[in-house]
Amino acid sequence: MSTTPYLEEITPANLDTALDVRIRPDQEHLVEPVAQSLAEAYVRPGVAWPRLIRDGDRAVGFLMAFLDIDWKGDGSGTDIRSGLWRLSIAADEQGRGYGRFAVESVAAEIRRRGGNRLFVTWHPGPDGPERFYLGLGFRLTGETSGGQTVGVLELDE
Repeated sequence: MSTTPYLEEITPANLDTALDVRIRPDQEHLVEPVAQSLAEAYVRPGVAWPRLIRDGDRAVGFLMAFLDIDWKGDGSGTDIRSGLWRLSIAADEQGRGYGRFAVESVAAEIRRRGGNRLFVTWHPGPDGPERFYLGLGFRLTGETSGGQTVGVLELDE
């Protein structure tokens, strides 16, 4: 990282910049495009938390968190979760710590809202991001969601 990375809310002024974030072609099957994420954020405004990841004036990635969702989806409210929904680091910016920064930023937002766990899902397989997430301290929950592996990171106070 050349400067201090930061998150920027998606606005009309930076929408095209966010849409231009491109991951490596061999990763495209692992995460939905930014455009789909923003469409989902539009229809889930109280849940989705999309942000552009910048370093100086460069857009280096995109993340979208989910906040306080009813995980079971049954309306009982017995399993409310928050976590990282999408993470895309630009192809030429990978390996520079921006993924770690993104996870830490989502963790900080969850803590700010009173949460103490950060969930994430990922496509299983040798080309998936499992090593990345486990290396950051996530542990497998034993669950799957939509065919994806579910991990959780306990957030210490």
